[in-house]
Amino acid sequence: MKIEVSKTGDTCILFPEGWVDSSNASELEQSINAYVDECEKLVLDLAGVDYISSAGLRVIVGAHREMEGKGGLYLRNLNRNVTDIISLTGFDKKLNIEKE
Repeated sequence: MKIEVSKTGDTCILFPEGWVDSSNASELEQSINAYVDECEKLVLDLAGVDYISSAGLRVIVGAHREMEGKGGLYLRNLNRNVTDIISLTGFDKKLNIEKE
């Protein structure tokens, strides 16, 4: 999995690409954990993510909990597949999803 990172002030934006599943969710988790303490706001730009499994959702929910006391975790640029998975699980009610 390729993950690009951009930092502007106290906001970090991670740009993962490909599928996020049990084979690579730990890579996303490690990347997120590297910036949790450093950033006030964390954004996951999921434009390059075609699919996310329950393992990927677990990582996102964990990051959401870590960032709750700060500026928060935000999801951006979700495609239809990722949006459907997040909605089916009910996490769309709990996570901060930026609308276009």
